[in-house]
Amino acid sequence: MAESRVDKLREYLDRGDTSGLKEFLRKLHPVDISETFQYLEFEERLSIIKLLDFEMAGSVLSELDLGESNELLSSLEPQFLSDIMEAIPSNEAADLLGEMPEEEAEKTLSLMEKEEAEDVERLLKYPAETAGGIMTPEFLSIGSETTADEAIAVLRSAKDIEMISYVYVVNEGGHLTGVVSLRKLIVSEGKCRLKEIMDRNVISARTDVDQEEVARLVRRYDLRTLPIVDEKGVLVGRVTVDDVMDVIEEEATEDIYRMAGTDDEELSRKSVLNVARLRLPWLLTSLVGGMISAAIMRSFNVTLENVVALVFFVPVIMGMGGNIGMQSSTIVVRGLATGRIELGHVWGVLFREIRTGALMGLICGAVVGIVVRVLQGEVMLGFVVAASMFAAITVAATIGVLMPMGLKTLKIDPAIASGPFVTTANDITGLLIYFFLATSFATYLR
Repeated sequence: MAESRVDKLREYLDRGDTSGLKEFLRKLHPVDISETFQYLEFEERLSIIKLLDFEMAGSVLSELDLGESNELLSSLEPQFLSDIMEAIPSNEAADLLGEMPEEEAEKTLSLMEKEEAEDVERLLKYPAETAGGIMTPEFLSIGSETTADEAIAVLRSAKDIEMISYVYVVNEGGHLTGVVSLRKLIVSEGKCRLKEIMDRNVISARTDVDQEEVARLVRRYDLRTLPIVDEKGVLVGRVTVDDVMDVIEEEATEDIYRMAGTDDEELSRKSVLNVARLRLPWLLTSLVGGMISAAIMRSFNVTLENVVALVFFVPVIMGMGGNIGMQSSTIVVRGLATGRIELGHVWGVLFREIRTGALMGLICGAVVGIVVRVLQGEVMLGFVVAASMFAAITVAATIGVLMPMGLKTLKIDPAIASGPFVTTANDITGLLIYFFLATSFATYLR
């Protein structure tokens, strides 16, 4: 489908049919237009952006990856760019300007209408991945003494506010005191005051709360919008459910890339050198771990020379430990991200994973021990491999819990624990356990 749209766009561009291209673009959704950009040359993208109306152009730019949008933004005339920023919601404008060079962003803001520029500047003061950074400052707030009929009249006049699900009730100082759903407002008696029908138990978040916590609140309480307040409790904005969906996708994508030792901007990087520079530190971590593993095997060369069969089962010990460690760390990382696991529950989670690891280690160890006994005809070798498997899997499960928990305590994204760190740690500990047991029972092996 995207390819057919690309062919059509190129046909208009090659013919120089500007009016036909404008009409074709007008029928497309911003998401569909942004999807075609990955197949178009930069000059073609720039030509299309300039043909769109300001609101549509802003929506398309908001849908693009960071690298693609920045390249286009830097090539647009300042006045054209400021017109785009005025046409789109202030939170989307803040997201785009926040990624631009400071000098260019300030120039764009200076060309915008004062009110719109102030809204965007206010949002730019908040860190990008906080409630303040993702909120929209447009919301509907009414005093508690207002009647239902008066509130509905205000609602009818609020044409510039999108996706109104709740009316927020505030006092004279702008502090959030209650909330009324649209349904409740409509079915209430016209002369009934909002303070009589409002829900005083309001779920809200402060501007400095992390965006993941915002997503958890919206999901947990099944909200369509979440009010955002400052440190004094004054209502300053709201986060809508579509913003939360973007956050969930962004955080999940970020975690997946970090588990692989990269980030979600890699696809937008065209320089092989930049991509290699991004991945190399994590690969070097694995390389160092591999060298340490080799050094461990070398230090036990006497044991290996006496019992060559020990080498055959090194991949099994290391592989199983790595697999179990990855399972445990993935469960913990995801649990921390969704809020189902908290740092205060570390011991409960740890003991559960240790018991689970011990059970799986016992079963896997018994299986591999029997196989070794049958293939090698050595009872003691089978015992050493089985005991090593049991211990390695149990330790791997423990590391898989402790490492992401420790990183979370240090304010480091625990998602990186599911990559090279856990794998390398488990490889090293698995080898140490295996060769320690083999050396301890060396006199019984042959």
